[in-house]
Amino acid sequence: MATTTIRLDDKLKKELSKELKSMGLSINGYFNLAARQLVIQKKVPFELVTESEVPTETTRRALVEAEAKELGIIPDDSPSFANINDLKDFLDKE
Repeated sequence: MATTTIRLDDKLKKELSKELKSMGLSINGYFNLAARQLVIQKKVPFELVTESEVPTETTRRALVEAEAKELGIIPDDSPSFANINDLKDFLDKE
């Protein structure tokens, strides 16, 4: 069997080892499992996600306002348009 070296950041390797150990897997076992699944499925065998980010104050307020309008807590007085021409007319008035 050929040996391949994989470089991992020390912090990532420590976190990865901890998570895999709780599942009864080693890092080597995990990479073999993932590689076999990629070959079988012909795609990355898991969902790719990013770390969630904490929204800024402006974003958080916008989300709260949107939910409040959706729930009818505050009136939604935003203009709506049936077609693009109505939108253009509205913007031209501004």
